Amino acid sequence: MRADTLGCVLAGGLARRMGGGDKPLRLLGRRPMLDHALGRLRPQVAAVILNANGDASRFAAYGLPVAADGLPDHPGPLAGVLAALDWAAAQRPDCTWVVSVPGDSPFIPEDLVERLHAARLAAGVPLACARSDGQTYPPIGLWPVALRGDLRGALLAGERKIDRWTAGHGCAHADWPTTPVDPFFNANAPDELAEAERLLPLLHSAGRVAIDE
Repeated sequence: MRADTLGCVLAGGLARRMGGGDKPLRLLGRRPMLDHALGRLRPQVAAVILNANGDASRFAAYGLPVAADGLPDHPGPLAGVLAALDWAAAQRPDCTWVVSVPGDSPFIPEDLVERLHAARLAAGVPLACARSDGQTYPPIGLWPVALRGDLRGALLAGERKIDRWTAGHGCAHADWPTTPVDPFFNANAPDELAEAERLLPLLHSAGRVAIDE
């Protein structure tokens, strides 16, 4: 567990491909996808918050702080990251880092935070994001709270692309295998949620084998 790192589940999207509503609350294995993401993220960080817009009471059962975007018109995941950085600065000054994961990514690795920190240290850069099979996942990233002013300025200037902003500061990549399951699989649409149902037993089986060994 990293005592200097706050976890943030990004749940502020509009879920257009899923037909609207909250993707993280869609069921996977008879539990909301958000349950899966939280179960894997919580042991790695000092605390967890949600980034979501609208009525926060729909997440009341989780008992977690909910930080809404500070910018209007749903400008994308960078705004969610900024909301988490601002929340950390105001509420958890002991957390000088934020790790973000999308709420529709239920299989995130249980060593995500440590390996992202190791990657940025090895590269000598302030940022890191996840990668598997050559594909990067910019929203699954590690962010220093110290860059929140720069990020706010970029968003106000119209920046919306995560990898373009991170490239300006230096962003390392941490790599994971995609077997038995790509840990960064995300369920954006109904067919992908169905695929996640198929993959879930494979992930659980792999976990049991690792424990048995």
